Amino acid sequence: MEKKISEIKDQLAGISDDKLKEFIDEYSEDERPGVQAVIARAQKKYDKYITELKRIDSMKEYERKYSEYALICGIDEVGRGPLAGPVVAGAVILPKECSILYVNDSKKLSEKKREELYDVIMSEAISVGLGCVDNIKIDEINILQATYEAMRQAIGKLSPQPELLLNDAVTIPGVSIKQIPIIKGDAKSISIAAASIVAKVTRDRMMVKYDEQYPGYDFAGNKGYGSAKHIEAIKKFGPTPIHRRSFIGNFI
Repeated sequence: MEKKISEIKDQLAGISDDKLKEFIDEYSEDERPGVQAVIARAQKKYDKYITELKRIDSMKEYERKYSEYALICGIDEVGRGPLAGPVVAGAVILPKECSILYVNDSKKLSEKKREELYDVIMSEAISVGLGCVDNIKIDEINILQATYEAMRQAIGKLSPQPELLLNDAVTIPGVSIKQIPIIKGDAKSISIAAASIVAKVTRDRMMVKYDEQYPGYDFAGNKGYGSAKHIEAIKKFGPTPIHRRSFIGNFI
C-alpha cells in the first residue's frame, strides 16, 4: 500500500541529512506529483548537505597538514574592539575524525546557530579552555597584551595539553608549545573556528548578564561595541564599572 503524501512529508521532516540519499532513492520512482515535489525538496537539502561536507573538509587543511601532531588546538579571541566588557579567548582540541557541520568564523553565523554549535563543540571536543581578561586589566596593559594573556589562560586550562597551536593570525608570547599563526584562521581551520564560536558565545552570555546589572546601555544587544545607543548612554549616564577607560576618552 502506497504511503500517503502527508506521511512522506512527515518522514522528510524528521530525517537526518546523512539519510537523505536513501530517502530520495526510496521514493524516486513514485510518479505522483506531490511525491515528486517532496523529492525535489529533499534533493535540494541533500545538495546543500554535500556542499557543506566539502566546505568542512576544506577547513581541515591545516589539521591534515600537521597531522603528525596527535593533539592540535585551535585558538581565537573575541572582544578586542568593544568599549566595555572583557576580552575572551577560546582554545579547542577536536578529535581527529571530527566533522561538525556548519562550523565557521563565529561572525558569519547567526546567534541561534552559534548557540547550537557551542553545545555540539563542548560535547565532542577532547578539551576546551577559556581565558578572560577584564576591562581593568585591559586598561592597565593594553588590549593586545590582554588578548595574549586571555589566550595563555585558555591554553593553560586545557587537559590534556596540546602539541600544536593553530592561532588566528597571532603568535602568542610566553608559550612554549609550537604555534602556527594563520591569517583569517577562523574561516580556514575547523579548530580555530570552533574556538571562535566557544569564545563568542561565552562572551555574549556575559554581556547579557551585564545588561541586567547595568540597564540602559543595551549590552545585550551591542555586546559592548560602540553602537549609537551605547555611545549616547555613555554621554548621558557616564561609564559603568565594566567600561574600558582607555577606549572611551572621546565620549566622556
